[in-house]
Amino acid sequence: MLEPALKDQLKAYLANIREPIELVASLDDGAKSLELAELLDEIAALSDKVSVSRDGTEARKPSFLIRRVGTDIDVTFAGIPLGHEFTSLVLALLQVGGHPSKAAPELLDQVRGLKGDYAFETYFSLSCQNCPDVVQALNLMAVLNPRISHTAIDGALFQAEVDARKVMAVPTVYLNGEVFASGRMELEQIVAKLDTGAIAKAAEKMAAKEPFDVLVVGGGPAGAAAAIYAARKGIRVGVAAERFGGQVLDTMGIENFISVQHTEGPKMAAALEAHVKDYGVDIMNLQKAAKLVPAAQPGGLIGVELENGAQLKAKAVILSTGARWRQMGVPGEDEYRNKGVAYCPHCDGPLFKGKRVAVIGGGNSGVEAAIDLAGIVSHVTLIEFDGQLRADAVLQAKLNSLPNTTIIVSALSTEVMGDGEKVTGLRYKDRTTEDEHLIELEGIFVQIGLVPNTEWLKGDIALSPRGEIEVDARGATSLPGVFAAGDATTAPYKQIVIAMGDGATAALTAFDYLIRQAPVEAETGSAVETSAAA
Repeated sequence: MLEPALKDQLKAYLANIREPIELVASLDDGAKSLELAELLDEIAALSDKVSVSRDGTEARKPSFLIRRVGTDIDVTFAGIPLGHEFTSLVLALLQVGGHPSKAAPELLDQVRGLKGDYAFETYFSLSCQNCPDVVQALNLMAVLNPRISHTAIDGALFQAEVDARKVMAVPTVYLNGEVFASGRMELEQIVAKLDTGAIAKAAEKMAAKEPFDVLVVGGGPAGAAAAIYAARKGIRVGVAAERFGGQVLDTMGIENFISVQHTEGPKMAAALEAHVKDYGVDIMNLQKAAKLVPAAQPGGLIGVELENGAQLKAKAVILSTGARWRQMGVPGEDEYRNKGVAYCPHCDGPLFKGKRVAVIGGGNSGVEAAIDLAGIVSHVTLIEFDGQLRADAVLQAKLNSLPNTTIIVSALSTEVMGDGEKVTGLRYKDRTTEDEHLIELEGIFVQIGLVPNTEWLKGDIALSPRGEIEVDARGATSLPGVFAAGDATTAPYKQIVIAMGDGATAALTAFDYLIRQAPVEAETGSAVETSAAA
């Protein structure tokens, strides 16, 4: 079942298992159970510390648990964790087998110290690039704390269960039978939701940090490039990011990054973070900026207030907060988010197998989404506001060749319809005739571009009518000491390679700004020359 090269890699990983583990399978006579049995046998054949049994008692079939022999330490997979979840499988094998996690020691201690009983269930899809982070975090928690259990469930394989629970987005996490969260989450975020004092502790720790020479706000490609170029100057650099990697984490395939023929967003985000860490940059992940505090005097410290209440200070700030999916802004959209309204076709598409869906947007993203979904759902209706599609010709030709797609142009979406629990239809107006129409469907995938994450900057810095940060050719903003780069700015093209170049430009401009400043007074931190020399 596994390719020879993948087997060789897996065998090397399994050499790190310290304690014997057993794979306990719960199977039936179905084809998927046969596939799972073959996979488990192949894994066991690669290590003398891994054994297989077929006497599992799980109600979901096929499923299996990974258990440390002679203990209650285990995690469960319902389905066959290949695709994006293969890494989750490998990590689970290692961690149940006693291989230590690389997470921060204080965070691991926090998990071990959680009080209460927590039974987690996570619904994932094999095509979801956001799911592995959640699955891996909860698996690790189950290994560390005996009062925590976790079952990862392939929603596409257990469609009846998904329908009964009305799961319409992945990852969706249940805790003790109730919905706990939906969407990408990292270990720190999950722990913070369970440990109510975690946010206050983090804020106190950050508020005590010394001022940075350069503080980068945002951890996407622009922020990562800015941090690296600034740190290479020998100065003290920090990065405060709502989620390191930004929109890249939501990108399935990247084929236009020069010199890299193909990669995936999460893989690139991990590489960016590793590169930044190589330079000793202080990365403060999962921190959302709330307010920019201009310097009280020329050359003074600039403040950035975070949502957790802490304020970080720096001599120069680089804003690279990126952008997020644009919403339709129609009645019903917010009400039915994750109940049929979705923004990631790769993640959530498998949950709509055999159903009727719509894609909103006729650009490259929208047409690509419609093409992908057409292979899963029964029918796709693509709706475009303009009088024609804006996607590349090759994509339009592919879409037009598919028998289960309909294209509607000159259409204005006006309302998402639902029955209180899930989407049942979409209303739109024909912009040519003004006629109103209703399409009966069960899913709506919104692909109409991006909106900059700059609301928190209004009134403190010059923004364009679209909400983008106005920058000059060197990345300077309207506020001295504040620079910006990437998709949050007026840069005309929103591309990874351009964002990286803009980040490097902003960092070099920020350093040039610093070395031209007179030394500030002692209470505001040492001069940049002192930092560089250190």
